[in-house]
Amino acid sequence: MIVAGADGLLKNAYRKFTIRGVAPAHTAGPPLTRNAGAGGPTPQGWMGEGLAGGDDYAMMREVLLRRFGRALKEDPERDRGAWPDLILIDGGQGQLNVAQRVFEELGVADVAVVGIAKGPDRNAGRERFFVPGRAPFSLDPRDPVLYFLQRLRDEAHRFAIGTHRAKRTKALGRSPLDEIAGVGARRKQALLHHFGSARAVARAGLGELERVAGISKAVAKKIYDHFHPDG
Repeated sequence: MIVAGADGLLKNAYRKFTIRGVAPAHTAGPPLTRNAGAGGPTPQGWMGEGLAGGDDYAMMREVLLRRFGRALKEDPERDRGAWPDLILIDGGQGQLNVAQRVFEELGVADVAVVGIAKGPDRNAGRERFFVPGRAPFSLDPRDPVLYFLQRLRDEAHRFAIGTHRAKRTKALGRSPLDEIAGVGARRKQALLHHFGSARAVARAGLGELERVAGISKAVAKKIYDHFHPDG
């Protein structure tokens, strides 16, 4: 989620949402209830049930519920700047329908929402706009408003791609040794230096582990037991 105002992009207001898992957005759901663990109103029984094969509608539903559920909880009087004047949804009629459904369930009736779908062959300048209550339309390819909206969409994509890359980089740096209590960065480095890889550490015998510099017998036993839970 990116945010823009009269002074341009407001990067301190950007937000990343890790999808927790919801039921498909096209299914009938139970009424909204308060769920303190989810940051505001959420549909009971929907969170944590698993996404249906990367369901774009379900993910959008979850993000909007969390974003505006929190706004209702933290800024009900709308005087803290948490409420937008306009929401731009990356998508067409289907995504717009999801947003409208969420706002109806939350009782939000005064926030404008527009869906922006890429045009034929995903060509810039041929985007189609979806607004509740009217037929889809396009803007003149030279319209300054279109340039501005394209800039916002491109910034949202840039922010999302950067987030995914950061997560992948972090995941590549993980090691099975990180899961062992008491094995911090220094001991992890000593083990990898001695054995060459986490896989070799996992195959090592108890005596071999005890010979690593900085690894006490107690820690060596903990490491061995971690990789050999059945003895």
